[in-house]
Amino acid sequence: MKEIEKNAKNILDHGTYQEFVDYYADKSLSDASLQRMEGIVNCIKRNLKKRGISERLNVADIGCGAGVMSMMWAKEGHRVYGLDVNAALLDIAKQRASQENLNIDFCLGSATELPWEKESMDVCIAPELLEHVADWETCLREFVRILKPSGVLFVSTTNKLCPIQEEFTLPLYSWYPSLLKHRFENLARTTRPEIAGYATYPAVNWFSFYQLRQEFLKMGMDSFDRFDIMDIEQKSTYQKYIIHAVISNSILRWLGHVASSGLSMLAIKKP
Repeated sequence: MKEIEKNAKNILDHGTYQEFVDYYADKSLSDASLQRMEGIVNCIKRNLKKRGISERLNVADIGCGAGVMSMMWAKEGHRVYGLDVNAALLDIAKQRASQENLNIDFCLGSATELPWEKESMDVCIAPELLEHVADWETCLREFVRILKPSGVLFVSTTNKLCPIQEEFTLPLYSWYPSLLKHRFENLARTTRPEIAGYATYPAVNWFSFYQLRQEFLKMGMDSFDRFDIMDIEQKSTYQKYIIHAVISNSILRWLGHVASSGLSMLAIKKP
């Protein structure tokens, strides 16, 4: 990884650098990454089950990368459509799916202009994506456009309420004023890529659940935060008590968001 970091300083588009691509392809198969993706899949399935939805689904995996989560859905018999801006990672995704005899429609494209028809998807997944796209409002409109009525959208992204974050190697970065953030974003894209983990598209947006809930409400979506969608049945009695207290009290819920390093939410398209 040190050699990657050394060479990445000399190029602008780190996403086309082969060792960079190999690094993130390998990272997608790490135990931590697989556990995170399985958690997202299980969260969506659990909330679909609550709504009596269990048939074969059309699933859009936006920002699919090397295709691991797309494959998880395809292995369960769902029709899966993966999209990413990185052609090299998509090639890896296609190769992996082929080796598993999985029929997944992977395509190169942007989240601001999705290639699918209106109301064609039952599930839309956009993990760790919104923070990297300057025109995030268009992304939201596209997510909603492709969802069928009662369709489910899962989003995970940056949380500006929490001082702890993983996008920049700078303390309390979430709380920096916008002008200072813009300065470091520019440095990450030019002379100091290491402060943003050598990301091709470093994070430029920071959200709160309350902000995104308001945006989705305008688009006819009901939103649910991490406390609404977590699997409390797997928690201890003490943990269940804490979660119920957080859910029932708006101040405790807000403090819970302040203590959460990332933002995860489900949005359901109204019938």
